Amino acid sequence: MSNLSRAIGRLALVGLVLNVVIGSSVFGLPSVIAGKLGSASPWAWLAAAAGMTLIVLCFAEVSSRFQRAGGAYLYSRIALGRLAGIEMAWLSYLVRLTAAATNSNLFVIYLAEFWPRATEPVASRVILALMIVPLAFANYRGVGTGLGVSSAFTAAKLIPLGVFVVAGIGVLVTRESVVHGIPATAAPLGTWLEAILLLVFAYGGFEAALFPLGEAKDPRRDAPVALLIALAVCAVLYTLVQWVVVATLPDPAASTRPLADSARTFLGAPGAAGLAFGALISVYGYLAGAMLVVPRLTYAMAEQGDLPPRLGAVHPRFRTPYVSVIVFAALTWLMAASAGFLQNLSLSAVSRLLTYGAVCVAVLVLRRRASDPPWFRIPGGTAVAVLGLAFTAVLALRMNLRELVLLTATLVLGLCHWWWMRGSASPEPNPESRPSPPA
Repeated sequence: MSNLSRAIGRLALVGLVLNVVIGSSVFGLPSVIAGKLGSASPWAWLAAAAGMTLIVLCFAEVSSRFQRAGGAYLYSRIALGRLAGIEMAWLSYLVRLTAAATNSNLFVIYLAEFWPRATEPVASRVILALMIVPLAFANYRGVGTGLGVSSAFTAAKLIPLGVFVVAGIGVLVTRESVVHGIPATAAPLGTWLEAILLLVFAYGGFEAALFPLGEAKDPRRDAPVALLIALAVCAVLYTLVQWVVVATLPDPAASTRPLADSARTFLGAPGAAGLAFGALISVYGYLAGAMLVVPRLTYAMAEQGDLPPRLGAVHPRFRTPYVSVIVFAALTWLMAASAGFLQNLSLSAVSRLLTYGAVCVAVLVLRRRASDPPWFRIPGGTAVAVLGLAFTAVLALRMNLRELVLLTATLVLGLCHWWWMRGSASPEPNPESRPSPPA
């Protein structure tokens, strides 16, 4: 049995998924996507949502078989074996680490709206530390504390985004003078695929919310519901945000803070300041969610015997994986301090494609092998899983040399890790980690 406390209810899990999905992307990517596709860019968000629906459905079915912590690592380990599980763990950790670093970088960029010196080398590193340490402390103290912080930030980040969309649409309908109507770019298929690959980052993160399912009250039922609700909310919100940005900015691609600059055109300086502040809340909220969920991955690996027990140590008083929390906080600071926003973003987007593909394969394997049905079963699940694999494969072909080298290095490290653990006792997966019968 897990030593962790089951404190996460369905509504809290929905909020957690939204918090670990909505972060830097909605505030930083609209200008990047507009630069590639012009006024056609909102369609890219919808196309990415359609592709991600395939992936989310696969995660929904597989997660409804399990009650333990670990997410894609656990599912791959049970369905595909120990080597696959360890490789997915390395990739998942790389994804979450680069995503947390990306959000940290964007926090500093938006803070420059209020304090221009924030982006200077020494100042930015001090700011990063001041961001990360309090979140690490909150999650060290207990899952209830960390979950409360995450839930509060989820609500806080949705409010400014909702105001931006509603006010932007209202102004566009009533005041045509602010509509710039940049032309659609006649982009080739390759450019569309590059844009969609970046948007995988925007819709990703949901898989991290599955890491702490060992602390959910009813994980098999709640996980699929939370995943599908979060995807629908994000698809609508992201598309409308992009539409407002390209309709109100004459050159959105030139903006480093596109939502703040867009709000300035129809809400003035107070609107720009409000959106910049909203970005800070959103990004910090994302980090709060990441600090809650990612340490549960190393905890799960230690629980399954794939990492030294020390990394899975649970605090005797607070019942949290406190060593894992400290390690993740330190690595997040190092990654954010050593690379920029787009570098971390593109690496995170590419890395998660392999974990998505592995879970699509897990759907096929567990349907054939598991005797107990999942709580949630995808209609036409075999076709959905195959299409999901095709979606990830097409996008993976867009990776550049740097990303390929880093991914290869990560996989080699995972192989070395497996080889090292191969000489140690290889316990059978924890019985509670196997697909379980319906409640």
